[in-house]
Amino acid sequence: MRLIALSDGVFAIAMTLLALDIALPVGLNSADFDEALADVMPSVWAYALSFLLIAAFWRGHHQVFRYVEKVDGTVIRLGLLSLGLIALMPFPTTLLAEYGDLAPSVAVYSGAVAVMGIAQLTLTIALWKRPWLAGAALPDRVARNDVADLAATVLVFAIAVPLAFVSPTGAKLWWAVLIPVKWVLGERGNRLRAAAGYSASEGT
Repeated sequence: MRLIALSDGVFAIAMTLLALDIALPVGLNSADFDEALADVMPSVWAYALSFLLIAAFWRGHHQVFRYVEKVDGTVIRLGLLSLGLIALMPFPTTLLAEYGDLAPSVAVYSGAVAVMGIAQLTLTIALWKRPWLAGAALPDRVARNDVADLAATVLVFAIAVPLAFVSPTGAKLWWAVLIPVKWVLGERGNRLRAAAGYSASEGT
């Protein structure tokens, strides 16, 4: 499917662009090297975080399109919106790397991830409610778990937006709430797919 091929390309480019700002000047002496290495570590951390988030969205994107055989205008528009937001992620990532101690930067990053999640959540619901586009209908319990998984991401990062203006560090620590939530929902999704005869890794 052309939309999937385009999606893979956009995800790959966005992931690559995340790493472009990670570099050290050449010709450093020992003392300057240590200082430059310390200065670049926020960029490495921001890159790792954004890479994991984009990878999670890519995996979710493939899951919702796994059994889709055709698309309509609504799905195409939502898919392009989602990809446009993915392609924009290097910008808030740079903000987080360079100004991660400032409330506006943390708020912008949190908002970008939340909006990206909303776009993919809307796309997931649109495909769920259009079973005629798929060769095999996804069971409602599996679809509801996928929706809950994306909704959790949206909720956590949306809450982090106002929280960033109270405490930027607190907002970044709040993101960690997603780790156990995603693990629980991911394991539940795997069990539901297995019970319904779907492989969690099929099609990847």
